[in-house]
Amino acid sequence: MLGIVLASLNMRAALAGVSPLMSEIGGHFHLSAATSSLVTTIPLVFMGLGSIVAPRLARRFGTEAVLCGALLLLCGGILLRVTPPVVALFAGCALVGTAIALLNVLMPGLVKRDFPDRAASMTALYSTTLILGATGSAALSVPLENALGGWRGSLASWALLAAVAALVWLPQAVLTRRGAARPDAPAGSSAGSSVGSAAASASAVHAGEGPRLTRSPLAWQVTLMMGTQSLIAYVCIAWMPTIFTDHGMSKGGAGLVYAFYTLVQMAGSFFVPLLAGRMRDQRVPVVAVVALMAAGVTGLLIAPVAGAWVWATLMGVAQGGLLGLALTFMVLRTRDAHTASRLSGMAQTWGYLLASVGPFAIGWVYGATDSWTLPVSLLLVACAALLFLGLGAGRDRKI
Repeated sequence: MLGIVLASLNMRAALAGVSPLMSEIGGHFHLSAATSSLVTTIPLVFMGLGSIVAPRLARRFGTEAVLCGALLLLCGGILLRVTPPVVALFAGCALVGTAIALLNVLMPGLVKRDFPDRAASMTALYSTTLILGATGSAALSVPLENALGGWRGSLASWALLAAVAALVWLPQAVLTRRGAARPDAPAGSSAGSSVGSAAASASAVHAGEGPRLTRSPLAWQVTLMMGTQSLIAYVCIAWMPTIFTDHGMSKGGAGLVYAFYTLVQMAGSFFVPLLAGRMRDQRVPVVAVVALMAAGVTGLLIAPVAGAWVWATLMGVAQGGLLGLALTFMVLRTRDAHTASRLSGMAQTWGYLLASVGPFAIGWVYGATDSWTLPVSLLLVACAALLFLGLGAGRDRKI
């Protein structure tokens, strides 16, 4: 459980700490606005591409070993981003995105395997911790910049968190590999229950690949729900403060509202999966969180500044709930840990590739219309899609 918490803290911290420092990074390397946006876009693309190989690596080396390796890769990518050549900045972003992809994909299968009777509560724990890491990183990036002498020190400091998490996972990785090498070892041997789990997982792999996910409508509903909620999330990350400032709010005020929006996501990500886990059918919480999101987006469209704190609350709780539901569905809609990992890989591959289109598309529409009315209205279209997809994914069925 400690390993899951520490890994979850790292799943967004390295990304969220970049946005507040973007002007300093772009100014240091003399980057244009379009080129600077690659610092956030490249990790998102590699979060999608890296998800493809995660289940295969887990079958080859074991989940614990891959998680430990991902945390070490994340540590290296964070440090590479702050080395002098500008090419190292972008290469480090690719490594960071790949490492986070491995963590994203493997976590649902790990929860399904080791906490089968508490899958929803563990999903709530790690999704909330994930948001906590992002919130803390965004809030601390500027103070760390001031304390450590610049943006490089601020970004590099998050490598320490990844290194600590890797040290915690190292014993698990070693014990699991030893257990996999001795399949005759009993489950109650000194290697612990994780060894027995690894042996069981290895047997499951030899038994076959499992169901064809690309032919499952349910798998595509979970995948597209993951992608659509991620698209809304990254559009808000990219443009929410700008929407407020363009309507007359100060930059400081917009930053506070956005930080609050990020903070209240923890409430949705914690309580919604817990509630969903107590139900056989999750369509009611789907309708509730999508309604909250639609209400917040409508308020952002009608009176963005006057009700900013209210819209941030509604959208934040809904965003956390949507993330929690999407992750929970990867566990509840599958029959075993192997299929959960494969579904997680599929959902996060296509989901993050879909999400990477959102900020650019909304920015292009805004540039073409010189108004936020149509771009924000498109988020309501995304909410309608979420409702349709969630009603399908929320039914009591399994792949």
